[in-house]
Amino acid sequence: MNEVDSLASAREALLARIAALAGSGPIAQFEEALTHASFANETGAPNNQRLEFLGDAVLGLCVSEMLAERYASADEGQLTRMRSALVNADALASWAEGVGLGACIALGRGASLGTERQQTNVLADATEALVAAVYEARGLQGARAFVRDVVANRIDRVEELATPDPKSALQERVQAEGRAAPTYKLVQVRGAGHHQVFEVEVLVDGRSVARGEGHSKRLAERAAATTALERLAVESTTDAEREQREQEDAQPRGQD
Repeated sequence: MNEVDSLASAREALLARIAALAGSGPIAQFEEALTHASFANETGAPNNQRLEFLGDAVLGLCVSEMLAERYASADEGQLTRMRSALVNADALASWAEGVGLGACIALGRGASLGTERQQTNVLADATEALVAAVYEARGLQGARAFVRDVVANRIDRVEELATPDPKSALQERVQAEGRAAPTYKLVQVRGAGHHQVFEVEVLVDGRSVARGEGHSKRLAERAAATTALERLAVESTTDAEREQREQEDAQPRGQD
C-alpha cells in the first residue's frame, strides 16, 4: 500500500470511530484538522493551526463540564489541576497514539521522513484541531461525545494524575523557602532517533541538586526534579536532626 492509500485508509477508520461516537455525516474540516504546517507549506492547503486554537477552547469547556458534574465538592484549584491532567499535550498524544492518529496526518515530504508522526506536540495539536472540526460539524453535543472518548482512559485516574508533578512540587518547595525557582540545564543527549536519551541537571540557587535522564527533555527534567525532591527531603531531615542535637547539647545538664 502506497503512502496515499495508507493515509486514506487510516482516515477512513478514524471517521468511522467519530461517526460511532458523535453521529454520521460529513465533517467539512476533517482534512484541514489533519494537515500539518509542513504539508500546507508545500501544497498551499490550509493547516490545522486555526482549528487547534478553537479546539483547545472546546476541549477545555467539555472537560470542565465533565469534571464539575463528576466532582461537585472539588474546589477551583482541584478542578483546574484535574482539567490540566486530562487536556495536556501528553494526555492528548496518548489518546492519539491509541487510535492511530499519526497515520492520518498529512505531512510535508521532509517531515514525513522523520519522527513528526510520533511527536507529542504534533499529535496533541491534531487532536485539538479534530475536536474543533467535530464541534463545527456536530455541534456541542457531538463535541462532548467525542471528548469523552479522548479522556476516557484517564478520567477514572484524574485525581491521582492531578497531584502536582515533580517540577511543580520542587518549585513550590524552594519558593516557599524564599528561594528562586529551579532552573534546568541540558547536560547531554546520547543516541539517535527513537533511542535518544536526554540528561538534564536541575539547579537551585545556582547549585546543582540532581540529574535525571529520559527519552525526552521533559521526561529528563521530571526525573531530575523527582531526585531533587528526595535529596532535599533527606537534607531537611538531617538539618532538623542536627538542630535538635544542638539544642539538646545546649541545655544545662544535671549535676551528679
